[in-house]
Amino acid sequence: MTKSKKIKIIIVIISISFIQGLQYCVSPVLNQIQDRFHNVDISLIQMLITGPALLSIVIALLSGVLVVKISKKKLLIFAGLVAGITGFIPMFIDDFWILFFSRIVYGISLGLATALNTAVVADFFEGDERVSVMGIQAASVGAGMVVVNTVGGILGKTGYINSYKINIIGFISMILIWIFLPDLGKVKVHKSEKIKINKEVIIVSLFGMLEFLFLITFSTNIAMHVSGKLAGNSSVIGSLSGVFSGTQIVIGIILGLITKITKKYTLPVAMLSFSIGGILLILFPDSFIFLSLGAIFCGISQGVFIPTAMVNVSNAVSSVSVAMASAVFTCAMCFGQLISPSVLNFITGCAFNKISTTNVFIISVIGMTISGIICILWKRKSN
Repeated sequence: MTKSKKIKIIIVIISISFIQGLQYCVSPVLNQIQDRFHNVDISLIQMLITGPALLSIVIALLSGVLVVKISKKKLLIFAGLVAGITGFIPMFIDDFWILFFSRIVYGISLGLATALNTAVVADFFEGDERVSVMGIQAASVGAGMVVVNTVGGILGKTGYINSYKINIIGFISMILIWIFLPDLGKVKVHKSEKIKINKEVIIVSLFGMLEFLFLITFSTNIAMHVSGKLAGNSSVIGSLSGVFSGTQIVIGIILGLITKITKKYTLPVAMLSFSIGGILLILFPDSFIFLSLGAIFCGISQGVFIPTAMVNVSNAVSSVSVAMASAVFTCAMCFGQLISPSVLNFITGCAFNKISTTNVFIISVIGMTISGIICILWKRKSN
């Protein structure tokens, strides 16, 4: 494959990653949305970020089968189109349930983009080059989140509805995918081959579910967690989200170096990084410096975990099963996000008799630390 073609594929991978980043488009203005719809339960407000995972689970799993009937290019073009349309609808109808429904339907785009991005990498890159490109993919997800959170936060200063304009990214990504992604057609499965997953994929996916059950609390709670003079400032909140996302850009670039140092313990190291970040968020809710440092550690967790896990599942199966393996991991990851607000708010209420962002972060840190230790024990037993 020529250098020019590789660059075009990387542009496509970045475009797909930006579609994924739109999951967090309401994060900087979540507190404004809560004030506007103050009669709506807090868990439903938080589900504006996690809710897309509802359809993502179904669509991601279906994508493993759809690629046999429809080309990845057509599916990804459709993902960009849906992301753009669902992002703009709430601009014209200021109703919570319209916004909520639009966010749920956006899950179609999220499911296709998350599952097929790994498959696109696997189609065109192998070996060490695949790890490097997965790092670029992780970095571009971070870049997408930086743009979405930072620009969304700035637009949100003049009203939360204006922040929805950032969803134009969906249409731009659709055009870039259409122009640069070669259409390899439908995935061909020979009679002697079967699309199947194995134990490795299942275990990594379970840890992916736990990772995002706790990690997503950063995005769903940070807007309501900052206190003191920082409280309610969408620009500050957008900056913190930008730091969280920007860290993933750096991590994606140096992912190869990180994996060489941490070796088979890369996944638990990523999980425990969140625990450090969560402690900083708990202790210093009114300090921009320490909140930013906490965001960095949380960003490291996501930036390292996702590409490493995706490489693990894609390497664990045959080429015809890569889309299905990445879809299973995506489903687990999205399921963790989806149930996070309800599960953690319930546990927090039982443990503290009061649901607050600080208490939610405490539960998340404890849960992630235990999960990381279990992952270390599993890695010690594995070859």
